Amino acid sequence: MPSWENIVTLVAYILIFLTGFPANLLALRAFVGRVRQPQPAPIHILLLSLTLADLLLLLLLPFKMIEAANDSVWYLPEIVCAMTGFGFYSSIYCSTWLLAGISIERYLGVAFPVQYKLSRKPVYGIIAAVVAWVMSFGHCTIVIIVQYLDSPQNTTKSEITCYENFTEFQLSVVLPVRLELCLVLFFIPMFVTIFCYWRFVWIMLTQPHVGAQRRRRAVGLAVVTLLNFLVCFGPYNVSHLVGFYTKKSPKWRAQAVVFSSLNASLDPLLFYFSSSAVRRAFGKGLQILRHQGSSLLGRRGKETGDLGNMDRGMSQAEGAPSSDFTTD
Repeated sequence: MPSWENIVTLVAYILIFLTGFPANLLALRAFVGRVRQPQPAPIHILLLSLTLADLLLLLLLPFKMIEAANDSVWYLPEIVCAMTGFGFYSSIYCSTWLLAGISIERYLGVAFPVQYKLSRKPVYGIIAAVVAWVMSFGHCTIVIIVQYLDSPQNTTKSEITCYENFTEFQLSVVLPVRLELCLVLFFIPMFVTIFCYWRFVWIMLTQPHVGAQRRRRAVGLAVVTLLNFLVCFGPYNVSHLVGFYTKKSPKWRAQAVVFSSLNASLDPLLFYFSSSAVRRAFGKGLQILRHQGSSLLGRRGKETGDLGNMDRGMSQAEGAPSSDFTTD
């Protein structure tokens, strides 16, 4: 029987998966459609990359659920533990720099709209996304390496704890690397993001020609991103600082990892505020759910006509000018 901490962790992972996976799939469909258009905006390439990072984390969550259900004992092959940790933590740190890239793009789009539109090219979004993926996966190779460095000999294969209990030699490698991860892949992108969104929101709120709806979306975008850094990524990276100072992994680190996973459920809100394509996709998905629910109540004919009208409106809106921020 798992402890109550692992029961809470298991429930949290299940809720994150159930809310984040369908929402990110809808966002993926919308962003793929935008990126496939001629000369896609860099923002949509970055948002597509962030969606893929979230989906990678969500696809690895079932392994974390199994671990929590087994009271943090890893019964699967040890190589699966290493690969799961590698993909899981890489997706987390890939998200931080992608969020920073999105904030830079938003700031440049409203602070220097003419110059930015003239120089905006899809290749810039591709380069930024590749850099974020290479930095995160390159740094997190330590997850695989350390798993096999000086592995404890007194632990049987059926009692493995995945990426938690380290020897003194392993800790001498892990703790400094975690500190570097915290500084390079959390604090730097967080400060960049805070500066860019502070300027972005200030410009949006002080320009008289900006409508109230766009101002609300600008504030919502900044708030969701800030929550991502402080609530989702903050506790996990603070555990790196505490671990480096105390020379051991904090006992609450597993709970901090759960907060980092919450990022995959919060990002769809960021997508909603960022892109009209995602808002249309979410609206269409809700309309389909309402249609299916009403058909069970015997009103299928009427709702089918409404849905057809709605679909035609959606298809017409795809070609209409976007009412989003400058870069949308």
